[in-house]
Amino acid sequence: MAVEFPLLNDIIVLLSSSIVVVLVLNKLKLPSIIGLLITGIIIGPYGLKLINAVHEVELLSEIGIVLLLFVIGMEFSLKQLYSIGKTVFIGGLVQVGLTVLVTFLLAYWGGFTWEASVFLGFLFSLSSTAIVLNILQSRNEISTPHGKNALGILIFQDIIVVPMMLVTPILAGEGGDLWMELLILLGKSKLVVLGTYISARYLAPKLLYVIARTKNKELFLMFTIAMCFVISFLTAQAGLSLALGAFLAGLIISESDYSHQATSTILPFREFFSSFFYVSIGMLMDITFFLDHFIVIIGVAILVFIVKTLIALLAAVVLKYNIRTAILTGLTLFQIGEFAFILSKVGIQYGILTPVANQYFLSISILTMLFTPFIMNNSGAFSHWFIHKLYPKKRLGSALSEEDKKVAGVERDNHLIVIGYGMNGKNLALAAKKTGIDYVILEINAETVKRERANGEPIIYGDAVHEHILETVGLEQARVVVIAISDPQASKAILVKIRELSSTVYVLVRTRYVSEIEPLLALGADEVIPEEFETSIEIFSRVLGNYLVPVDEIEQISDSIRSNNYGIFNKTEISLEGNAQRFTPNLKLVCVPFRNANSDFMEKSIAELEIRKRFYVSIIAIYRNQELITHITSKECLKVDDLIYVSGEKHNITAFKLHLV
Repeated sequence: MAVEFPLLNDIIVLLSSSIVVVLVLNKLKLPSIIGLLITGIIIGPYGLKLINAVHEVELLSEIGIVLLLFVIGMEFSLKQLYSIGKTVFIGGLVQVGLTVLVTFLLAYWGGFTWEASVFLGFLFSLSSTAIVLNILQSRNEISTPHGKNALGILIFQDIIVVPMMLVTPILAGEGGDLWMELLILLGKSKLVVLGTYISARYLAPKLLYVIARTKNKELFLMFTIAMCFVISFLTAQAGLSLALGAFLAGLIISESDYSHQATSTILPFREFFSSFFYVSIGMLMDITFFLDHFIVIIGVAILVFIVKTLIALLAAVVLKYNIRTAILTGLTLFQIGEFAFILSKVGIQYGILTPVANQYFLSISILTMLFTPFIMNNSGAFSHWFIHKLYPKKRLGSALSEEDKKVAGVERDNHLIVIGYGMNGKNLALAAKKTGIDYVILEINAETVKRERANGEPIIYGDAVHEHILETVGLEQARVVVIAISDPQASKAILVKIRELSSTVYVLVRTRYVSEIEPLLALGADEVIPEEFETSIEIFSRVLGNYLVPVDEIEQISDSIRSNNYGIFNKTEISLEGNAQRFTPNLKLVCVPFRNANSDFMEKSIAELEIRKRFYVSIIAIYRNQELITHITSKECLKVDDLIYVSGEKHNITAFKLHLV
């Protein structure tokens, strides 16, 4: 007798359909998200009606959103979140507030009641956290300026959606004491934030340490997932969203030493459940309604794109970001998001949103989601075109402050230009200062420029994609330019502009991944340094050194890898001079502390102890009273609190150590 399990049948249909559609679109080089949305439209209740358990699929999609935000939180940290606090509250308030205001005016002018107009403003002000962060993460752009802007504003939207839900019954003429409910919500939010901080600093690291010590992968997985859903549940009970709770759970784990392991453990589950989310969104669209009202829907969708892009752009400008970052921020947040669908159900429940208006809203929203991957993938090219074709050069010149002009007015020749003042740029500037090399810094973070200029750094606020800015810092007279920013698209745009102005200046580009080397070299970079493999080179150099491989051979391997533009790592065999197999002596160099005041070694000379004869180890050096003694004679005596550097085989060192600790 066959077992009835309707949800399993629907999952099989959903996954099978998704595989076929995504595979076809992959051949056309279209994003997977588009395929999943189209799959939902095809198999949903308004399409071929292949799915019966629509509600259950929506529940699975909620898990996808939770896991997505959980992973994003783990890749962030409390320090990073604090650094974008201004973006969250100022940028988010500007974006949401202006969108609600403009939508209200347009809707009221279009014949909607003032209550419905305000509610539509709520809906259209929300962007898609799931889609935007997923694309930013896949493009390695979350740490870029526009990525941080998008994340900050999205966090604000996730917070503000709860007060919007509380206000909706008031708009419908129902509900209780709004201000009291908002005060209670504010109090709960403060408790949630306090709980997050305490958990991240004190509780989670200890619990994860206990779990990790068991070396049980299943237990670690269960604990990680349990932590995600428990915190999400608690924040939901406090009146906040599940997604925000998942993000906070990720932040808590990010402060521990086990965040990377937790991320790799969760990723497969996130990808699986996220696919349910995109399919469930597509299932909401009534394709017949869409085709019957095609012109109106397309027209309003274009209007939404223009208005939301300009408002998000303005929010970035208010935060004092340059025009390129502002454009990229606008082109990232133009769509309508998943929390708007949840909010729309509340509007229907209280009669503010009619079923017809809701179908218009759903069609417009899904259309903006469908276009999001295309817009975001081409946002860099569009911002480049806009800046160079429509943004007046004179305005760029007038944007320089008096302090900038003073720095730019210094006569320089054969100098170094540092683009980006993060960790790499800061270290490079410090090295240049120590060695007497003349340098100037370009940075697009206004606060960083203000702070570092006060510290005496020759730093200018400006975006290096602008010809005028590069001329201002004397590109043609410079000897070396180092592009040390975390935005790969911006790096390419800057490199192209540099090569348009100068073919002789030496350009070195810092990038994250080895896959970006060839495109950057093709655009004119003289040298590309990928952090990904420089880290690996440092690791294997130390490992080989520990195995006592000769230093010159380690340097030969490192130089060979670099000279091949790191492509040697893509090969299964490495052909280098030297022995394929070598005799590796099992020798260790270990620092052993002398702690045992009752040891039989006390105040005895090395000759008396016969250390080499008894233990087969050699004392290389002794650190005593903040002085390193390297000339060790047989008359030297060992004393308590000495740090003794010993060379020998591991088991012999262990036997020697027993007499000291």
